[in-house]
Amino acid sequence: MSKEPDQYVVINEKGHSLIKAWIKGVALEEEAKQQLLNIGKMPFIHKWIAIMPDVHLGMGATVGSVIPTVGAIIPASVGVDIGCGMIAARTTLTASQLPDNLRPLRDAIEKAVPHGRTDNGGVNDRGAWHDIPEPQANAWSELKSGFDSIVTKNPKLARGNVNHVNHLGTLGTGNHFIEICLDESDAVWIMLHSGSRGIGNRVGSYFIELAKEDMRKWFINLPDQDLAYLPEGTDHFDEYIEAVSWAQGFARTNRDLMMKAVINSLRSCEAIPSFELTEEAVNCHHNYVEREHHFGKNVLVTRKGAVRARAGELGVIPGSMGAASYIVRGKGNADSFNSCSHGAGRAMSRTEAKRRFTLEDHAKATEGIECRKDADVIDETPAAYKPIDAVMEAQNDLVEIVYRLRQVVCVKG
Repeated sequence: MSKEPDQYVVINEKGHSLIKAWIKGVALEEEAKQQLLNIGKMPFIHKWIAIMPDVHLGMGATVGSVIPTVGAIIPASVGVDIGCGMIAARTTLTASQLPDNLRPLRDAIEKAVPHGRTDNGGVNDRGAWHDIPEPQANAWSELKSGFDSIVTKNPKLARGNVNHVNHLGTLGTGNHFIEICLDESDAVWIMLHSGSRGIGNRVGSYFIELAKEDMRKWFINLPDQDLAYLPEGTDHFDEYIEAVSWAQGFARTNRDLMMKAVINSLRSCEAIPSFELTEEAVNCHHNYVEREHHFGKNVLVTRKGAVRARAGELGVIPGSMGAASYIVRGKGNADSFNSCSHGAGRAMSRTEAKRRFTLEDHAKATEGIECRKDADVIDETPAAYKPIDAVMEAQNDLVEIVYRLRQVVCVKG
């Protein structure tokens, strides 16, 4: 490894594409490095792979990676949480206008937005709609024709329990969240994190398996079977691009609907005075693919756990449920393919976090925040993530901080 002055670390090993990694002051686990080297063996990487400071081992491809390709796409480099991302909005409310007891706010949000998962995702799942509200039904009517087109070409996507309209406007599980935050001037923000839910997972999983089948059919040996790819010009490539683009649109709509539901839930609270939105920071993906132009070529850029950060473009980089989050403005750093991190990044697995931390640890780490403090969220405790301040420092040439936010209410999926 050789370090470039004040910017990134260069990983340059024979037989692999160059890797530029913004990891100064943060750890790169050995397993994640090996996963990146495997990606670097693929013959269609354009220029190099860019790595963000929240990098960690992922399923299929490394989280925190920006992978530009020419002539092929690796479905696992987008993943199964297609279009997962953030939306944040600033309100005219201030901290002094919030009630001393924030539990009713959390209750109102949890009532307004289905979250979590029960009944193994079946008909009684509390994280899905059972009576579809009108805004969700109207939004689905605009998405349905695209879904029908995808299913016509890939009927298996419609078999069994297909969660689409009943997941539209719902949060999901894991690290998906809704938060009420305060910025440096004590202005109140609403921020949430989610993606394309069950249907995005189905689309991603389906095409990852199709790519693996194609690799076996064509006798293509890979350093990792999860790096199975779809060559441009094939039917599966075109069908995947159509499906992944649709799922990304579903994810964006999903966040829009939840934001409106949260706003309405707060307006229904008697303790909250009338308010308006003053500034919507961004509705951005951080697991997605986009056609972009970089270094003289039109390429497919997959960002898995990374946000686009073109010059002047706003983004959201959340911390863990007990740490700061940031509204940022991109600097348009070409070496990163105009990208930045999507969060703090996990420092350990969920299993390790549950083994290492106690309820007392979690309660102390989230002191002053109205949130769940039970055993089922130990894997999301702040210490399970990298220090967000170190992550931000490592990418100070990628983004500038516009607002620093601190949570006062957190709803976890």
